Formats: sequence, structure tokens, C-alpha cells
Amino acid sequence: MINAIVNVFKIRDLRRKLLITLALIAVYRIGAYIPTPGINGQALSEFFKSLAETPGGNLFGIINMFTGGAMRRLTIFALGVMPYISAAIILQVLTPVIPALEKLAHEERGREKINQWTRYLTVVITAFQAFFIGLWLENSEYFRGYQIVFNPGWGFRFSTVITLTTGTIFIMWLGEQITEYGIGNGISILITAGIISRIPAALYQLYLLTAPFSPAGGQIKPFTLIIMAVMLVAVVIAVVLLTQGQRRIPVQYARRVIGRRVYGGQSTYIPLRINQAGVIPIIFAQSVLLFPATIAGFFPSETLQRIVSLFTRGNLLYYILYSGLIIFFSYFYTAIIFNPTDVAENMKRFGGFIPGVRPGKSTADYLHYIMERITLPGSIFLAVIAILPSIISYALHIPYLVASFFGGTGLLIIVGVLLDTERQLESQLLMRQYEGFMRKGRIRGRR
Repeated sequence: MINAIVNVFKIRDLRRKLLITLALIAVYRIGAYIPTPGINGQALSEFFKSLAETPGGNLFGIINMFTGGAMRRLTIFALGVMPYISAAIILQVLTPVIPALEKLAHEERGREKINQWTRYLTVVITAFQAFFIGLWLENSEYFRGYQIVFNPGWGFRFSTVITLTTGTIFIMWLGEQITEYGIGNGISILITAGIISRIPAALYQLYLLTAPFSPAGGQIKPFTLIIMAVMLVAVVIAVVLLTQGQRRIPVQYARRVIGRRVYGGQSTYIPLRINQAGVIPIIFAQSVLLFPATIAGFFPSETLQRIVSLFTRGNLLYYILYSGLIIFFSYFYTAIIFNPTDVAENMKRFGGFIPGVRPGKSTADYLHYIMERITLPGSIFLAVIAILPSIISYALHIPYLVASFFGGTGLLIIVGVLLDTERQLESQLLMRQYEGFMRKGRIRGRR
């Protein structure tokens, strides 16, 4: 491993890509601390601190996690890449529904046009969200009496729209530069950098709970720390298995003789991932469940708070609904991104077939059958990983910020992106005849 890291910096082109990536990540993290003009940062921090004390959480916690704390401070990168992700998901969902989009998705120039539309839609979504954030910030009733904006009015709203929209567009540009000139996966790497930036705060909280001289010192015993370390390793291994797990469907291509050349005749496989939807089901499920709690946090109604408390973290009903929604969205999103009919038609066009299965509709039905069967255990495992931080927080009596790294969206994103990055770096090393990161049993990429 150490030799592989040293070899990475020996290769001039790879070293340049790494340095460009690190420099752009540094720019992204610096922007996460530049405040939006006209905001009372201290009052906003106190408000979010009071929201964090509520047991159920809120949607701002999700955005804050993806932006690495930028939402909590309402900086110029407060919205992060969430509008871009939303725009990409919207077009991805509409592609199978609208025939014109589906036709474009099968062409290279069509995919470029869809990417361009994704950027335009990102600007519209960001401007829309920024405008209503400006209206929301001006009303102190939504902030439990805190005065967040120094000078409310259309000037503040306009500057907020311009600032937050420009910030999101700039993050999009940074991600594209990392993808083109860095080590790839630009948007994913920026999201991962934001999540990893929360680790020092989590470690500091853990230190305060273990240090004997702190007010909460001694709350976590050394034996509990050992248990947490073992559990963290076990959870990371489980997430790696979930991320890399796949069912390989064997495919045989018929041999064709065209002139003096022989084409086909080789065997390969179709890798069907057990977690085809990635972290999208967790994000959807969290958004659906936490939206009522977020809205209720702005209105001091005891009846509304009592109703919403039934659907917040810490209640059995919440975990039942949360798990059910994750399983539902796993099937829903998998059905959108994986089309067995297209796969079967492409195999038939190039003379491929699954041994024992007739080409065409029978192949599509077979792939659909397999995908339905492997999605169920994958979605159940995903639901277990999602609720694991809450269980650990309750069982070991540790803050949720610390427990969030034992599962959930953050850990899934970190593991997935790091595996992809490792795969890309290793391919670069092997291409230049260097030893990779793993000498035996190399981890295969997810694609």
C-alpha cells in the first residue's frame, strides 16, 4: 500500500491530477466558510443549534451533511450540489417516460444535450430555492425570534439569489474540472470532501466524552471505545460488500465469419449489482420523513408537534416507515435506471445470449426476474445500514454526529467514492506497469 502511494507521486501525469484535485477541493472548502451577505451568522448558528437538539432531525441536516456545514453557516456554498443532484434525478426519471429524451439518451450527442439541460435546470432550481430561502430568512417568526437578516427587503432577496446560484454553479464547475483534469468523479469527490470535513467535529465530541477533565468526561468507557472501533471496521466491511456485491449473468456471443475475419465466440457476463440504486433510496426516504418535521419546527403548535413526533427519529413507527420507504425507493429507482428490454435488445443485436434462455423477450423477462430477486436483500441490507447510526447512538449513548459515521448516507458515499477513486488510480498504475494498491484479490470497480 505504501509503495503504491509512493508510485502514484512518481508518475508525473498522475501526480499533476492529484495536485489539481486537492487544490480544487481546498477552494471548495474555503468557499464553505465565506458567509452570504446580509446574514447574522451568530443568530443563525444559535437557531440551527436549537434545531439540532430536537430528537427527530430535519431536512437542513441532510443539506448540511452534503455541504460540509455550509448550510448551517449559510455561506455562498449553502445549497452545495443538491440542486444539481435534484436536476439530474429529475431528468433521469423523465427519460424512460418521454420518448424524445429516451432517444437522446442512446446517442452520444444526445447525452451531451441532456447534460446541458441538467445544468440549465440546476440554475432554475437553485434560483427558485434561493429566492424562498431569502423570504424565509427575513421572517423572524420562523426562527423562534432570532433576527437573521440585518436589512430585509428586495435588495437582500436579490443578492441571496445571485450569491447562492453563483455558488452552486461554481461548485458545478469545480466538479467538472476535477472530472476533466483531476482523478475523475468530480461531484462525488466534492460531496465526499464535505462529509469527511465533519470527522474532526465528531472526534472532538468523542474526545470530550472520554476526557476525564471535561464536564461530560467519563461518559464513554475505554471498553466502549474498543467496541466502537470493532463495530466501525465491521460496518465498513459490510458497506464495501454491499457496494461491490453483484450477480454475474453469463453471456455467450455467437461466432460470426465475415470475409476472412471471425467475430464473437467469446464469453462474458452482465454484472447486476445488488444495490443498483446506490444511496438514492436513503436520500428519498429521509426527505419524505423529515419534511413534515422541518415544517413543524417553524410553527410552535403543540398538537402539530405531537403528531410529527410520531414520525421522528427515536420512535418505532419512524424506523418502520423509514425501512419501508428505502425498500420501495430501491425498487422504484432500480426500475428507472435498469431497463432489461434494452439490455436484451442490445445482446440480440450483437449476437449475444444467456445460456439456456432464448434471446429477446425471454431474456428481458429473465433479467427482470433476477433483478427483482437480488434487489430485495440489497434494499433490506441498505435499510439496516441506514438505521444503524440511530441504534448505535441509542445503545452506546453517544452523539448522533459521532454515530452517523457508523452507517447511513455519509458512510455509503465515502466508501463508494473511495472505491471508485482507488479503482481509477490502480488502473493508472497498472497501465504504467506499476504495482497496484492490492497485490492479490484486487477490488474490482463498481462499473
